[in-house]
Amino acid sequence: MWKKFKNALRCSNRSINKNDINIEELQRMKSSGAIVVDVRSPQEYNEGHIENAISIPEYELYLRAKRQLLNKDRVIIVYCSTGHRSKKAQKELCKMGYTQVYNLYNGLENY
Repeated sequence: MWKKFKNALRCSNRSINKNDINIEELQRMKSSGAIVVDVRSPQEYNEGHIENAISIPEYELYLRAKRQLLNKDRVIIVYCSTGHRSKKAQKELCKMGYTQVYNLYNGLENY
C-alpha cells in the first residue's frame, strides 16, 4: 500500500518536479542503462528521435508497456515534443506500478 502511495505522490500534476530531467541528465541516465521512450506519434518518431529511443505512442502506452517494459523497477525516461504528452505518460506508467519514471522537461522543444 505504501509503495502505491509513494508512486502516486511521484506522479503528481505539478508543472516541474524531481522526476523532470533535462537533456544532460537524460544523456547521463541513458549511458547508465535507462530505457528512453518516445511517446510521440510514429510519424513524429520517424521524422527524428533520440538515438536508441523506442517508440510507444502515448495513446498505446497502457497496452504496449506491458509487453515492452517488463521490468517495472528499471529507469525509464519518457519524452515528446513539448513535455505535455510525456508528463501524462509518466503519470500513467507510475499508476501501472513503474517505480523510476522520468520526464524530459519541455520535451524536444528546447533541444
